[in-house]
Amino acid sequence: MRHGIVILPDSPWSEAARRWRRAEQLGFDHAWTFDHLMWRTLREHTWFSAIPTLTAAAGVTRRIRLGTLVASPNIRHPLTFAKEVMTLDDISGGRVVCGIGAGAYGFDAEVFGDPPLPVGERHARFKEFTELTDLLLRQSETDYSGAYYRARGAHMAPGCIQRPRVPLAVAAGGPQGMRLAARLAESWITVGLPGLGETARFDEASGLLQDQAKRLDEACGAEGRDPRSLGRTVVAGAQLGGVLSSRDAFETARGMFEDLGFTDMVVFWPRHEEPFQGTEDVLDDIAPLLGAAPDDPEGSGGDPGSRVRPAGGQR
Repeated sequence: MRHGIVILPDSPWSEAARRWRRAEQLGFDHAWTFDHLMWRTLREHTWFSAIPTLTAAAGVTRRIRLGTLVASPNIRHPLTFAKEVMTLDDISGGRVVCGIGAGAYGFDAEVFGDPPLPVGERHARFKEFTELTDLLLRQSETDYSGAYYRARGAHMAPGCIQRPRVPLAVAAGGPQGMRLAARLAESWITVGLPGLGETARFDEASGLLQDQAKRLDEACGAEGRDPRSLGRTVVAGAQLGGVLSSRDAFETARGMFEDLGFTDMVVFWPRHEEPFQGTEDVLDDIAPLLGAAPDDPEGSGGDPGSRVRPAGGQR
């Protein structure tokens, strides 16, 4: 089981830099930030942009993988987004994970003044978004013509450090999204029951996650892919609550998720208030469970490259 943490872009860099460095020192394998223009109850609070935040994080870390959780067509275009991801991959020395999703209804979907798309159109747009992002990150030159996105002679030089490209982690809860993940991604992401953040304890979601895992296996079968080759990332802290309430809860949750076939578990950096309210002391409590060597203050496990792996693995 690999371990990740989400650090919200809700603090000035003078404060946030410490968290990103600390995440690496604690032994987390990957660290993520939300890619939104604004987010739910924090809409009117301090909120910074994801790619500049990850770029700064790359400068204060050396091992931990860095990712968007998740970028979406609500605010991104594949051409500009892929160029930024390629650049970040270079700056970080090949440590980027490109987390993407369809984009939920809400502030990001409304802020441009366009009416929200029906579910079918939203998935069709996401399919094109994922296909074009995949092509741009793989190829030196791309032409693409779709209903939502087009590219003509789009050059991507020098390309990604990671080959054949930066790994994709696709967030999906429905059958079409799961098939997209099975076809194009290195890892699949779930937050449990899709919704607007209604929290339930992680141990109440075992049946739901087991059902999702079964449907993901079926999606892999439909795409002719070995299900074991697709990483499975569970994001715990919103719909799957209680994981960071104590070291024992963390260990119990990890065991449950691992038994369900998950390869990666992601938690949230505790905040002083909701959402994700908690104390940072629990991070010190769980650090011995993360795999960092006791004499390795940087959390690299003794080998700077040994833990630098995509969340879910490279295809």
